[in-house]
Amino acid sequence: MIIRILGEGQYDVSDEALKRLDQLDSDVEQAVTDGDEERFATAFEALLEGVRTVGVPHADDTLDTSDMILPPADASIDEVRALLTDDGLISG
Repeated sequence: MIIRILGEGQYDVSDEALKRLDQLDSDVEQAVTDGDEERFATAFEALLEGVRTVGVPHADDTLDTSDMILPPADASIDEVRALLTDDGLISG
């Protein structure tokens, strides 16, 4: 699976690694639902760092479509709220 972090690049993430990211995604979703900006900032950074850690940078010279797109690191809680689906940001 290819996950893009806007403004940063794409990462190849295994299906097994998606399970790990799912909990981080749930933390982001709960913080957004609660309107807790401080917890959101911490949870969102942890999610992005999780993608960077478990993912392998996708080759820059390919034109592959991303399976999921995450907002940039400086996204606000309102911007992320607008992008949430019933599955959160990461559907897996």
